[in-house]
Amino acid sequence: MTLLARHAENLFWIGRLVERAETVARLFEVGSRNALIPNTAGGFRNEWESVLRASGSAGTFKAKYGDDIRERNVESFLFFDSDNPSSVASCIEHARENARIVRTSLTSQTWDALNNANQEMRELKRTERSKLSMSDLIDWTLRTAALIRGTIEDTQLRIDGYDFLNIGTYLERADSTARLLDVKYFVLLPQVDFVGTELDNYQWRTILRALSAHRAFSWAYGGEVTAAKIADFLILNRKAPRSLITCAEEACWHLDRLARAYGQTTEAQTQARLLVANMSEITVDDIFEEGLHEFLSRSIDEIAALAAVISGVYLSGEAR
Repeated sequence: MTLLARHAENLFWIGRLVERAETVARLFEVGSRNALIPNTAGGFRNEWESVLRASGSAGTFKAKYGDDIRERNVESFLFFDSDNPSSVASCIEHARENARIVRTSLTSQTWDALNNANQEMRELKRTERSKLSMSDLIDWTLRTAALIRGTIEDTQLRIDGYDFLNIGTYLERADSTARLLDVKYFVLLPQVDFVGTELDNYQWRTILRALSAHRAFSWAYGGEVTAAKIADFLILNRKAPRSLITCAEEACWHLDRLARAYGQTTEAQTQARLLVANMSEITVDDIFEEGLHEFLSRSIDEIAALAAVISGVYLSGEAR
């Protein structure tokens, strides 16, 4: 017996929203670390604008706050603002609401993790802002997302609902990795004279730390940090858990499980396999020849296109 399409969509969006909440926290960590660097070389150094632009929410922020791009406003917008559908608070709230609708498809442990996260977020929103440090908010979000994913991995039956949860997670993670890498582009835009400088290297290391990948990168590539090595690690390295190709392959694997379970291969599987095949054929030199920002923008569009195909094939309803 297969899931109702509406319930499949709820599960798909639980995976996406939990991962999105984590991404917002990681984006803010990038901005916070980069803001600590004295601006002695000029260039595009409004770190908070770079975070907003990479997150795709600069327009929504501007409509509410205008040009007042201060850390406190960005913090409120990205973590607590209910008018921002991608804020941590909105993601946790909507993930919990989706979970409530499909309560019988979730184990008690997964439900408790989502429900408790929502309750804790409500407490954080009621707490005086001066008592909440940014590092504490980031750490809370990362721990909460890890706990929810852990309950999914440890307790959910390996049936179609589990696949939809993971397809949502890996599509969102691929999008997130691309956006986090793109922060680097926005931070230095349009100056290219800084490439290879200490500022350039520091910002690349910041991306690795924000993705909890600094030590893994060192194991894989040694101590030298270069743009080409980081791009290879976060885009093309199958050993990296957050690389674009790893996320695409994981999403494809779960889609293939659905094809076997339902006895039918669809356009979703075809598109996912094509995405994996294309990434398997390129090199980091190809990426920089195209332009890192251009490649990432195209990848984000391709991930969105795959999500749209999956929605058309398997999902319906209004759950977000």
